[in-house]
Order: sequence, then structure tokens, then C-alpha cells
Amino acid sequence: MEFRLLGTVCVDTLTGPLPLGPVKRRSLLAALLLRANTPVSMPRLMDCLWDDSPPLHARTVIQGHVSRLRALLVEADAEAYGVELATLGDAYVLRAPETLLDSQRFEELLMLAREQRSAADTVLMLKEALSLWQGPALTGTYASAPLQAAAHALEESRLTTVEQLARAYAVLGEHHRAAAVLRAEADAHPMRESLAAALMTALYRSGRQSEALDRFHRTRRLLADELGIDPGRELADAYAQILRGEPESVAGDGAPPGPRGEPGASASTRPGGRPSAGTAATGTAAPPFAAEAVPAAPPRPPRALPSPHPATPHPTDLLPRAPRGFHGRGAELTALSRAAAGEAPVCLVTGPAGVGKTALALHWARRSPAAFPDGRLFADLRGFSETGEPTPLEVLREFLLALGVAPRRIPESVAGAAALFRSLTDRLSLLVVLDNVRDSAQVGHLLPGGTDCVTLITSRHRLEGLIASDAAVPVPLDVFEPVDGTALLAGVLGEERVVAEPVAARRLAELCGGLPLALRVTAARLAGRPQWTLADMADELADERSRLTYLAVEDTGVSAALRLTVQQLPPDAVHHLARLGHHPGGHFDPYTAAALAGTDPVVAAAALERLAAAHLVTEAGPGRWILHDLVRLYARELDPGAGTAALTGVLDHYIATALAAADTAEPGGEPCFVLPDGFQRPAAVRDFTDRDAAMAWLAAEREDLALAAAAARAAGLEDRAWRIILLQWPHVVWRARDGWTPMLELALAAAAARRDPYAESRVRNLLGWVLSEEGRTAEAVALLEPSPGLARQVGDRLGEATALINLAIVQAEQGGLDVAMEGCGQALELARAEPDAHTEMLALQHLARMQLTAGRPQDALDSTRAAFDLGPEHEETGRRVLLTTVSGEAQIALGAEDEGIRLLDLAAAEAERAGYDEGAVRALEALLRVASAPDYVRRYEEAVRRLAGDA
Repeated sequence: MEFRLLGTVCVDTLTGPLPLGPVKRRSLLAALLLRANTPVSMPRLMDCLWDDSPPLHARTVIQGHVSRLRALLVEADAEAYGVELATLGDAYVLRAPETLLDSQRFEELLMLAREQRSAADTVLMLKEALSLWQGPALTGTYASAPLQAAAHALEESRLTTVEQLARAYAVLGEHHRAAAVLRAEADAHPMRESLAAALMTALYRSGRQSEALDRFHRTRRLLADELGIDPGRELADAYAQILRGEPESVAGDGAPPGPRGEPGASASTRPGGRPSAGTAATGTAAPPFAAEAVPAAPPRPPRALPSPHPATPHPTDLLPRAPRGFHGRGAELTALSRAAAGEAPVCLVTGPAGVGKTALALHWARRSPAAFPDGRLFADLRGFSETGEPTPLEVLREFLLALGVAPRRIPESVAGAAALFRSLTDRLSLLVVLDNVRDSAQVGHLLPGGTDCVTLITSRHRLEGLIASDAAVPVPLDVFEPVDGTALLAGVLGEERVVAEPVAARRLAELCGGLPLALRVTAARLAGRPQWTLADMADELADERSRLTYLAVEDTGVSAALRLTVQQLPPDAVHHLARLGHHPGGHFDPYTAAALAGTDPVVAAAALERLAAAHLVTEAGPGRWILHDLVRLYARELDPGAGTAALTGVLDHYIATALAAADTAEPGGEPCFVLPDGFQRPAAVRDFTDRDAAMAWLAAEREDLALAAAAARAAGLEDRAWRIILLQWPHVVWRARDGWTPMLELALAAAAARRDPYAESRVRNLLGWVLSEEGRTAEAVALLEPSPGLARQVGDRLGEATALINLAIVQAEQGGLDVAMEGCGQALELARAEPDAHTEMLALQHLARMQLTAGRPQDALDSTRAAFDLGPEHEETGRRVLLTTVSGEAQIALGAEDEGIRLLDLAAAEAERAGYDEGAVRALEALLRVASAPDYVRRYEEAVRRLAGDA
């Protein structure tokens, strides 16, 4: 067992992290751990969990969280580790050995590091100490003043440790390592002068003087712009010593006086006199701040910017190597040449992925180097890549450096760098290739300024905006005909091998669908297997499994190579791939892969990394993977008998994870059900740090959860199907009009098939409420009327209360306010008899709305106040917004218009911050009935657009 504060606050056990639940509970644990083995008073805990005055029920909330934490620790066998959460009067103490707490181990390692006589041993101790950090301290806790102060103190200790590690590296003469550990921290804390000074010194000692000086100027500008101050003594001294080149001051440990031991070495240059990338032009005067530190040697004259037509035999060329074996595309090459002959032309090569757009662009660009005497620039904008796009400033910096601009003369804004690029290229004859462009806006700042320049763009999209704005000439690209496909094979494999088997070569081209990417991968496989004939490979592709290739898709690889690739994998990776074939959804993470394979997330993550290296899975985002449909079919055949076990495992994983998400998103809410018979608890369940994380998971997994429920229904696992759907209720409530009806109808059918009145009542409650929100009142009434009786049949009093509330909502909409309020009153009595504050608040919330509609604003106000006395907590944004809205409307009805407007504005603002568009619309509608300020109108219209999906 380990307690972690240096990163996300958590408790690690042998079976994975404990499910701590909502942010308040995690914050409570952090407050106890920060004073481990010391009693922490109730007022102190309240300060850590609430900013201002704690709510009336704060003590009860804390007691509930302590009770849950104590139960979690007991379940994890905490006693065996000497861990105990004890009550001492009006305080709590978490007793635990200091070795179990990462912050204590961190301090112990720092003490050991100070006692070392060897710098190498000091480095080892400090590195081990820093390895304990897994992110910002106290992540996932409530941002109260005491916890923020503690997090700041821990972060300050970490930064000091980083600086100590750099000094230890310097003693060892490993200045490049010192610079490496300092750079990331200096970038993250740009106004910490001690970090900047240490990094400058490390860079200088490792022979990177220009980078050191550049770091000083960046820091100086930032201090002036943000704080209006000059650099302090430490930073100024480091700068002056570097300029003087004083080894005894700057590199007193014996480092050479100049970069790489070559004092006075001038900036390296390229043929033609251009400075190389990353070197500054020499001879510029030092800034006034350090004028006294300028070296005594006379400065060289400043280097001029490149002339429009520099006299150099080697013009700038950033083009990558073109692929071997290019063939065909005569019509497209002619079209490109014709388009490039225009004035300031922009040529646009478009087509699906894998069709050879980049190959065509590079082949055309390399055909006539004399056509562009001033050079050829190239940038992959990665518009369809998972690695992230370069910023326009990064691309412009690369271009400007290639054109001979010194780093210090490159503007720091996109607009400034783009203007300089246009002015430099105004009189040049230059080719600019922009590859993999996502949309027209991505290239707006990257177009050259000269009429003799040509811009060649490749994209999967048509980029009609660029055609409209810059008269770009489109050159569409399609798949090859069989004759051209055969010729491409010959270009890679050699004419003799293809001529020897012309029929098999044509058959291969047809099986590859004419897609150049598929043809190239097939040819590469054959090139690496000289003993194979083309007919052998064609037979392989003709087989049912061999046909599962990427011949007709847009992305990586070809599934014709899957069998050979899988045969090279270790058994564990093959096992995970086979089980992934039975996944009913489209995405998966290590938790899902582990549930499918019957392993744990750590093992599954390692298997996914191996599969990714073999191009069998693709990471669509951090920790989120996809398996192509064709690969899925192939994988499923690897272990067809494992389908039932894999499906049951992943369904139970979704149930466990959705339960954790619902508990975090709506703390205090009653669980929807008991677990199904034969439930297989996953080896580990995702732990959500707060409501936002839980709601984000529910939103991201909505489609996969629907697919999983449908697969469960088809497999006769109805008890899993309705549970998976019903557990999404926090997201359903948050986005009530977002098309939930079909999925909930599936859940109702699953519950009815099981003849389970408990399940049927619960599903009817949620589906009926959604139908009422969609305006389908008559359908909602018919669905909800049997629900209270079904709940009573099985003794589900809270389910009966919820059914009565939802039925009352639609009865009120039909005009039956008296019977509706009576139903809410009955629900209120049932909730109080349990007791259950969550359901009681729900009843009061809707009762208040009905009382307001019935012309009883004082009763409505009393009901909202009673609900607020019960909660809601910080995480229950939706409930708080709706209660505040009713309170505001009631105040207006009672004549307190200013107070009512204030409350409605408060509710709307909170809903907007949380992304609760339905709540924002309700509050703003009420506001506009009494106030017509333009800001209210604008906010209302924006919320309506967001709700309709138009924003």
C-alpha cells in the first residue's frame, strides 16, 4: 500500500488504486496525509474542503467521507500495513508508517542526498527523489487555500531539488545533462530567475553560448512585459559572465572557456555565406542593460539578410527524399505544371489517404530544380496525424532559418513572422510544399509573397475555402488502373520479377484495389521474401482472411501482411489481439483490453504498445486506442471460442466503471441496482478524480456503451444490457434532449425480457422523464403510470419515489397541478422515510417548480430553501442551477425583482461555466421575461445554438 500526494492524490494497492470517489473525499484524504500521524481538527478539515462558510451539513458530509475512506482502507487490508484512520474527539488522524507516503520518502531522499560525499551518489539520490513525482502535487483535490498552499510548498521543494541536481551534474562536468533537467522546468516557470540563470550557465558550459544568451533575452523580455522589472542580480551576473567568457567565474570547475573549447569560434556558415540553422549572426551590440559586459574584441559587421537572388551553388532545399518506384500520373504532373505557370499560383493535390499525394508532390517538385533557383521549402503540417500539428510559428521559424534569418531576428508572433516571410520571398523564385493540410486556415500564414513563388499543397479535403480565397487550382488524385498498379510493383520489385509473372502481377494490382499505399506495402513484403512468387502473394490476398487488408481504407498499412506480422508477436500480444477482436465497441483503453483478455491494465498496456509497434492498433488519443474493422475481423478468427468470455468480461468492466463514474459525478445518489449474477469484478477499475473527469468519460464512451448494450442484448445477457444503459443517467440528465430514447427503449426491452419489475420500473422512470423533456408528454404518461406499482411490487421505495416525481412532472405539463403536487408530496414522504437526501432534494426541486406554476411563490421559495439545506454539494451543478432558477423566479413573483434577477443571472452563469446548456436556457428564458439586456439576449441565443448542436 502506498499513499501518493506527489501527483494525483491516490492510494495504490496490489490490485490497483482505491476508488476514492468524489473530489471532496480525495481532498479529505490529502488533508489527513499532509499531517499524517497527527490529529486534524474538524474546523481544519472544513477549511480544506470549502472556501467560504461551510454548509450546515458540512460535519455530516465529512463524517460520511471518513466512513467511506475507512471502509476502503479496511477492504484493502490496511491494518496489515500499520494503517489506521482513527477518530480522536473532534478530530481524525491517519496513522501510517512514513515509508508508505511518497512525500515523506521524497524528503528522506533529499536528506540522504545532502549527506553524500560523492557528486555521482548525490545525483542518484536526487534522481530517485524526483522520480516519485507523477504530476503536480495534490492533483484532483479541491482548490482550497490550505491545500493550494501545501501544493505550492511541495512544488517549491521539487524545483529546488531540480536545481540541486543540475549543480551536482555540473560538479561531474556533465553540463549537457544539467541543461536537460533545467530546460523543461525553466520553460514551465519562465519567471523563476534562479532556474533561468542556472540553465544559461549549463548551456554555456556545454558549448551552447547562443542558446544561453537567447534564454537571457527571453527571460528579460518576459520580466519587463509581465512584471515591469529588470532581471535580478543572479540572472544579470550569469549573463555578464557569459559575455566576458570568464572560465573562473562561469565555469570554475574546469570547463573550457568557449564552446567546445574553441574560444572565439565564429558562427558556422553554409556555402554562400548563410548562417546555419540555430546560429546567430555575430557582431551585434549587447543590449544597454549589459553594455559594460561587451567583449573587448572589435565586433564584426552585422550580416545582412539574404539578397533576393543569393549567389550560391546550393540554394535552400528542405524537400525530403521522394519514394522509390514512382510511376504514372502523367496527366496529374501535366496539370501541376500548367497550374504552376500562373501568377502567384497555389496548386492543390487532393485525394483519399494512401492514394499517393505526397509522392506526386515530391516527384513533381524534384523534376526541375532549375525552375526554382532560390530553393524549395517543405513542411508536413500533420493535419491528419495523431502526433499533433506544428504551430504556424514553428513552420515559419523553420522556413526563415532556412532562408538565412538569424534566430534572434525572427519575430515572436505569428503575424510578424508571416510578414517577414512574405517580404523575404517577395522577389524570390521559390517552391513551398505544404503537406497533409487539414483545412484552409492552417496555411493562411504560410503562403509566400512573391509572384514567382509556387505553393504546392496536399490534403485529404477539398479545401474549397482556399480555392475561393487564393484561386487554388485543384489537382484531384484517384486510385490506379491495373496497368499502372502493375507498373508500380515493377518499380519497387524490379521489371524482371513482374515480367516473369504478368498475370499474377495484374491480379495483385486488382486485389490491392489500385491504392498505391496497398501496392507499396505488398511490394515491400515481396521484396523481403525473394523465395515467394507473386502468385503466392496473390493467393494469400485471395484467401478470406488475407483479403482483410487496407486496400479500400484511408490509413496505415495493409492487412495482407497481418498474418505474417502476427506470427512474429509474442504469445501475450497475440492473446490480447485475439480478445480485442471480440470487443463490441470502437475504442478501448488498457482497462477495456484487460477486461477482454482477463488480465490487468498494466499487462494490457504493454501488449497494446507491442501491437502498436506492429501497426495492428492505433492510438487515437492519450490512452485511447482503435482497432480497424478489418483487423478486428482477422483478430476475432484467432480465437473464435473466446467470444462469450471476452464479451462478459468487457460488459462487467463497463458496469463497474460506469458505477464509479456515476458515484463521482453525482455523489450521494443511490446506486441504481445490485450487481448482476455471476458478475466478474475487473482486476482494476478506473478512478475518476472529479465530476468533470467522470462526465467526460461518460460522454466519450457513449457510443461504445450503446454498442456494448446492444451486443449484450443480442447475446442474451439482458441483465447486463439494461444496467449499462441505466448507469449513464448522469449524462442523460445533463443532455436530456440528446437522442437517448432508442437506447433506453433497448434497456426497457431487456428488462421486460428478464421479467424484472425492479429493472423495468427504473428504466421506465428515466425513459419517461426523457420523453417528457422531448415534449412527448402523452407517451411519457403511458410509460410512467405503471412504474410506481412495479417499484412497490419489489419493495423499491426510492424507485417508487422517483417514479412518482417523474409522473408528477408530466401530469403538471398536462395541467393536473394538484395531482402532480400530491404525487411529489408522496415521493417526499418516501424519501424521508428511507432516509435519502438525494431523492428528497429531487422531490423538493420539482415540487417548487409546480408550486411556482400554481401561483404559490412563497411555498416554492420555502421548498427551494429546504432543498438547499440538504445540499447540494459542489459536484451537483445541475441541481444547484435548477434550484437557483426557481428561487429567482419566486423572488420576482413576490416583488423582489432585483434579487430575482441576481439569482437568475447567477444560475445562468454557473450553468454556462459547467456546460449545462439546458440549465442556462431555462435561467436565461426567465431572465428575459423581466429584463431585456442585450447581454442576456446574446447569451440566451448562444445557449440555444449550443443545445441544438449548432455551436
